[in-house]
Amino acid sequence: MAGCDEIRKSSYTCQCCSDEAVPAKVLALLPGGMAAVDLNGAIEEVSIELIESAPGDIVMVHARVAIARVSGDV
Repeated sequence: MAGCDEIRKSSYTCQCCSDEAVPAKVLALLPGGMAAVDLNGAIEEVSIELIESAPGDIVMVHARVAIARVSGDV
């Protein structure tokens, strides 16, 4: 993913547990508020119910939940 090094330098941390979120590229929207994402080369399903997102967006994921949309361009 283009720009991931820059994204990783930013501070996206969970307010509850202080873990860091990781960037993932949205590949497809799925039923039930879920999305298929590319997470470091692995395809994972994550919840996108907290944010608006579309295929191609870069989102920050923590505990299989997208918590922020970083970019719409890759």
